Amino acid sequence: MNNFATFTKLPPLSLLRHLSSCFENTCLQVQSNSVNWWIYLEEGKIAYATHSIEPFDRLERHLRRLSVQIPALTSEIRVQLRMMFEPDSQNKSVQTIENLSELASSQQPPDYQAICWLVTQRHLNPTQAAILIQELVKEVVESFLLIKQGTYEFHKNLTLSPKICRLDAEKLLLVSQDRLQSWRNLAPHITSVFQRPYLWINTKSHIQKISEIQPNLVNWMKGFSLRHLAVIMNQDELQLARSLYPHIQSGAILLHEPDPPFDKLPKTNGEISHTNSKVTQLIKTEVTNKIETTSTVTTKPKPSIPPQKQQIPVNKVTIQSVALSSPTAEKVEQVVKPDRIKPTLPAETLPPRKVYKIVSVDDSPVMLKEISRFLEDESFSVVTIDNPLKAVMSIIRHQPDLILLDLNMEGIDGYELCRIIRNNSKFKNTPIVMVTGSKGFVDKVKARLVGASGYLTKPFTRADLLKMVFMHLT
Repeated sequence: MNNFATFTKLPPLSLLRHLSSCFENTCLQVQSNSVNWWIYLEEGKIAYATHSIEPFDRLERHLRRLSVQIPALTSEIRVQLRMMFEPDSQNKSVQTIENLSELASSQQPPDYQAICWLVTQRHLNPTQAAILIQELVKEVVESFLLIKQGTYEFHKNLTLSPKICRLDAEKLLLVSQDRLQSWRNLAPHITSVFQRPYLWINTKSHIQKISEIQPNLVNWMKGFSLRHLAVIMNQDELQLARSLYPHIQSGAILLHEPDPPFDKLPKTNGEISHTNSKVTQLIKTEVTNKIETTSTVTTKPKPSIPPQKQQIPVNKVTIQSVALSSPTAEKVEQVVKPDRIKPTLPAETLPPRKVYKIVSVDDSPVMLKEISRFLEDESFSVVTIDNPLKAVMSIIRHQPDLILLDLNMEGIDGYELCRIIRNNSKFKNTPIVMVTGSKGFVDKVKARLVGASGYLTKPFTRADLLKMVFMHLT
């Protein structure tokens, strides 16, 4: 027998709190605005959480933060990880809820599989993996708490294997609520961590003031979101937003709305839903019935002055257990504590602006024009080459910071061209990204064998292209 319930409001906070008190093994799946969240609970603890908007971009950001403390976690390993586990961009588009339900009940999240691979290959020890999961879960739960409308269902006895950690749900919720309150204090000027800052008033005095936050910040504002900029700067994103707030408020910095698909995530200025005791009791009754009968429950809900700048400590959530044996028992603070911000330089000693040069090789003029449009709007220097047979000499002449190679071209394919470029010692460490309409795993493996650094599947968006730049050039 199926249980069906209709509420006038979806209260994610109360829902998650009740689930954590049930001490059941279950996966909560929520869909809102074509975004899906999955929260895995084991015996009342959170084992993992993810959502469908760029899970590997999220993983990449947190791995980069960890790499500051773990030098062995190199960019090459992170690229290899994505090529092995990240689904093709065409498969990441919005799917039906039926397909997503089947996916949740039949296999583990690819990003969780990727973390397990890092542990088995000893790129991370289990303690470090647990800290990584903690930070990922906090980010996902923050967005989950902002949901106002949506549907949800449960997948009973769906557990993750191998088990890495279990997080105290109540402490995690308290940390997330505190962070969200801090973000709401920055509204209405800042409403999303994925908004993109641009320097609007380009005077010497404004550049000097912004450079006092970080010397290279003006150069880095090329379409990256607040969240991505914070990773590049190795700074807490809330602290960065507070630093930029006066410049945004004065109009010196303009915030563009998030690029798709990040625009589908809830805004940070939304209120966390709270429910009265009657609605909470209804939730408890329906959730309990669902867990006990293993049937599907679907809800159809109804849809200043910034705080004083302060040093933001790393929020720690109690890790209940680390299931895998840890070769080194490292302290949590040592793993995740960000480096201190480097001292600012006076204006006269600021380094010259770095303009990245990107070469794009493709025998399609239309594709070259589109890539140029995507990148030149962000102050990159783009060189386009439509004759692959002449590409090598042109690449040697221009000495690019990154190379985009189309896979299927007349005269010479991208594989062979990549192999030739890699044989030149000058380009041993230059990122080479293969661009192709194919999405086969064999093609990815072949691209790795010839020395490709990444793989971009057509059709791709401006955000997809900037993601590659974020991975390889910042």
